[in-house]
Amino acid sequence: MTPTLVRQHQHLAPPAAHGHRDAYARARDWAEIQERMLVPLYEAVYARLEIGTGDRLLGLGCGSGLALLMAAARGASVTGTDTDGRRLALAEERLRPGTAPHGSPADGPRVVGGGPAAVAAEGGPRFTAVTAFDPQSGADGELVPMLTAAAALAERGSPVVIAGWGPPERCATASVLRTATRQAARPPDLGPGYGSAPGGWRPYGRDALEEAAHRAGLRPDGSGRLSCPFGYADPESAVRGLLSTRLFDAAAEAADEAQVEKELAEALHPYVRRDGTVWMPNVFRYLIARV
Repeated sequence: MTPTLVRQHQHLAPPAAHGHRDAYARARDWAEIQERMLVPLYEAVYARLEIGTGDRLLGLGCGSGLALLMAAARGASVTGTDTDGRRLALAEERLRPGTAPHGSPADGPRVVGGGPAAVAAEGGPRFTAVTAFDPQSGADGELVPMLTAAAALAERGSPVVIAGWGPPERCATASVLRTATRQAARPPDLGPGYGSAPGGWRPYGRDALEEAAHRAGLRPDGSGRLSCPFGYADPESAVRGLLSTRLFDAAAEAADEAQVEKELAEALHPYVRRDGTVWMPNVFRYLIARV
C-alpha cells in the first residue's frame, strides 16, 4: 500500500484524560489505525471486478473514505454514504480536490450523509457497482433495506459486493471481539445475514451473505475468501483501533470505559509478539451479487 493512502501514526490525537476518547478521536483512530486493515479486501474486490475508468461506484458505509480513494485511484467515479458524520468529515478531507488521486474523474468523488435514499435525492446517473465493505454493516438490521435501496440506484446486472467475517476459528480477532459481547447485554437475534448488533460482535453464519442478498432481491454470482490480518505497532494502537470499530460502544455504556479498555488489552496479550507489535490473522469473505 502506498504511503499516500494511509496517514502515519504520528498524526494521531493524544489520548484524552482518564483513558477516555471523544467520538471525533475515535473516528480519527478508525481513519488512521483501523481502516487500513481492510485494504486486502478492497484490493481483492476491485481487482476481481476490474474497477476502473468508466465505472461509477457507490460505497455504502464508506467510513473515512479509504476504499473510495483506492477506487478513484483506479479511475472510477466514486460516491460514498455513511451515517457517522465524523467519519464522513474525514472522508471529505481525504477526498477533497487536490488530495484525490491524479487522473480521477472530472466530476470528482463525493460523500453523502445518510444512506442510498440521500444519494437518490441528489440524482445523477445510475451506478455500475455497489460495495458494502464494512463487516459491521448488518448492525440494527439495516443491511437488507440498505442493499435493496442501493440496488434501485444501479444499472441492471451491476455487481453488489457484501463483505463479512470468515469462520470464527480462522479469525484470531474473534476471541478479542467477544469481550465486547461479554461486557454488554446480549442483543436480540436479528436473523441471518447480520454480523453485529448494538451489544457487540457476532460471527456470520455460513450462508449469511447469500441469505442477505436473496432478501434484498439480488442474485448471488460468486464469492471469495482472503487473508485480512489485523496488525498494529503496539498494544495501545491495537486497543484504540479496535475501539474505533464501534463494536465496544454498548460495552462502554454498560460498564466503565476504562474497564472495557483494560479487558480488551488483556484479551490482546496472546497476540503480542516479541518485538511489541500485535498480529492477528483473519479470514474475510465477500459475496458478489447482481442487480
